[in-house]
Amino acid sequence: MALLLTSLCRYLIPVLLALLLSPVAQAADVTTGENPDTGLRYWQWHAGDLLLKLTQRLPDQTRAFFLARGFNAKQSDMIATSCVFQSMMKNTGKNSVIELDLSKWKVTHGGQQQTLHTREVWTKLWQQQKADMAAQIAFEWSLLPTRQTYLGDDYNWGMSSYGLKPGSRFDLYFSWQRNGINHHGRINGIECPADIHPEPPQ
Repeated sequence: MALLLTSLCRYLIPVLLALLLSPVAQAADVTTGENPDTGLRYWQWHAGDLLLKLTQRLPDQTRAFFLARGFNAKQSDMIATSCVFQSMMKNTGKNSVIELDLSKWKVTHGGQQQTLHTREVWTKLWQQQKADMAAQIAFEWSLLPTRQTYLGDDYNWGMSSYGLKPGSRFDLYFSWQRNGINHHGRINGIECPADIHPEPPQ
C-alpha cells in the first residue's frame, strides 16, 4: 500500500504543479465601440479580475503632446506614427493581486509577431539619438509601466505603443498573474489610429 501511495505521489505532484503553473485561458467579455464626438475607437476586455481598455489616439494628438514636452518634430512624429493607444489597466477584484509584465505581451500583424514598444525599447532609442533628458523623463512617465502590481480595485492610465504603422490591424496576445496563477487572453482586430487631420467642429 505504501509503495502504491509513493508511486501515485510521484506521478500526481508533477501533474498538479504543471496545472497550477500553466497559463489559464479566460473566457472574456470583449466590447468595442466608437466615441461619437471624435470617431476614435476603443477595445475593452474583462475577465479574471483584469480590465483592459485601449482607446485610439490620433497621431496629431500624440505629436502635439510630445512636441510640448521637448522632443523635436522628427522624434514626435516617430512616436505618433508608432500606433499609440490611451490605455487603462484595472484589477476589478477585491481580494486578488494582479501582476502585469508588458514585455511578455505579443502583437501579431501580417503573419509576423513582435513585442510591444515598452519603456525599455524607447529608452534605448532615445539614448542613441541623445534626446533631451527632460523629454525622455516626460515620455517614460507617459507610457504605462512595463511591470506593475495591482491590489484590489487598483488601476492606472497611460499610453501604450505597438510599433505599427497608422491604420494597421493587429491581434494582441497578453498575459497576467492573478494570485500567482498565470492567465492569458487575446483581442483580435485592433486597429491602429489612422494618420488623419480632421477639421475642428464648427
